[in-house]
Amino acid sequence: MPGDDKLRRHDRQDRRRTGAARRWPGTGCVTRFLASKQRNESPSARRIRAVHRRLVEAYGPIQAQRKAPIVECLVGTVLSQHTSDINSGRAFRALRERWPSWDAFGEASLDEIEEAIRPGGLARLKAPRIRAILDEIRAREGRIELSSLEPLPDDEVYAYLRSLPGVGPKTAACVMAFSMQRDAFPIDTHVHRVVRRLGWVAGKASAETASGELAARIPAGLRYQLHVLMIAHGRRICRARRPLCSECPVFDFCDAGVLLLADGSAV
Repeated sequence: MPGDDKLRRHDRQDRRRTGAARRWPGTGCVTRFLASKQRNESPSARRIRAVHRRLVEAYGPIQAQRKAPIVECLVGTVLSQHTSDINSGRAFRALRERWPSWDAFGEASLDEIEEAIRPGGLARLKAPRIRAILDEIRAREGRIELSSLEPLPDDEVYAYLRSLPGVGPKTAACVMAFSMQRDAFPIDTHVHRVVRRLGWVAGKASAETASGELAARIPAGLRYQLHVLMIAHGRRICRARRPLCSECPVFDFCDAGVLLLADGSAV
């Protein structure tokens, strides 16, 4: 597209100006390069839209999911941490089969919860976290239910979710995006890797820092779609090990791609 061509010309000029830094030899140069980037140039809305277009062309348009109850999504997001979708799904189904309502779940013991969610992994860590979250919701709301958040603006919803025990930026953003269809941009492992390689955040930026910086920069209406597209991209192309840079649809927008190919880390 014409806009993409102009951005590519700017990219080529940038590469010529910084060619020496981008052609470091030796294994590990990408890690050193990314780690050394204390400051990043904020991606423009135009660049973000261009990357979004390329990812849509590669992976197809993203349809919004059906809204799910907030508590369901909150518990499901906790269960999904550090495990596969298959395992977290098994754990969630086991939880709901044993306690069909959240109010009934309120009487469950920690050992019972841990046993039910064991198929999802890390049950000893996740069971007390889920217990603490749901106990806090019941203490505030009188029951384990969060429909009271629906009419609130985004910033108040985010603040409420973050105030729950053990709920971090990613979990809060996931609940807003997937349950409430709010315009949030969750940063999971795949998204964090992709935005760092693209140079959208500083090399040492944590997922929490990246979330705070990018949520305001990404144009409204693109955040949910870009999140889902970047997960697909991180799983299929921009993998943690041996990324397929030669097949990458956004290679010419990427800070790390040339280096990954140069040092043999990518194919």
